[in-house]
Amino acid sequence: MTRSPQSGIVSPCLTAQQNALERLGVRSSLIYTDHGLTGTNRARPGLREALAACRAGDTLVVAKLDRLARSLRDAKDIIDELTAKDVKLSIGGAVHDPNDPVGRLLFNVLAMVAEFESDLIRARTREGMQVAKAKGRLRGKQPKLSVAQQKHLIEVHTAGLHSSAELAELFNIARSTVYRTIQRQFESGH
Repeated sequence: MTRSPQSGIVSPCLTAQQNALERLGVRSSLIYTDHGLTGTNRARPGLREALAACRAGDTLVVAKLDRLARSLRDAKDIIDELTAKDVKLSIGGAVHDPNDPVGRLLFNVLAMVAEFESDLIRARTREGMQVAKAKGRLRGKQPKLSVAQQKHLIEVHTAGLHSSAELAELFNIARSTVYRTIQRQFESGH
């Protein structure tokens, strides 16, 4: 048991992580969350708040190291910041001691595994996108206007009766879409 307050960090999969932190003894009022951000992003408001809330003698609790950081550099930077503040780090209930050689070794191994896992996820995502693209399932963002609507917009623009702002309002699109449509038409030479 720790005698100091514990705070924890939660990223995506919020419910499972919050439950894990509560099982590890973190009060729900001390759980910091980042919505829509992953451990690969170092600039996370929840992480920043959790680190700022830590005081000497506290323990920062994470369910898994990859919830804290997914690169060795970020993990080391965070542990250095915690060590400088005299804050302990608990990973899944095991307290990391940065002054112990074995503790440092285990922390570095866990950080490398988290980084490796992140790299694997990126590689698999790229592979999956290439397969989907080859099968014609990955088409990218669909245009705001159909081909017929684009043709009509060009005809109305060429007639010169409406401004770009009026065309945007008529077609219920942004002016930037009007400009892009006209630019594409100009570049294609029609």
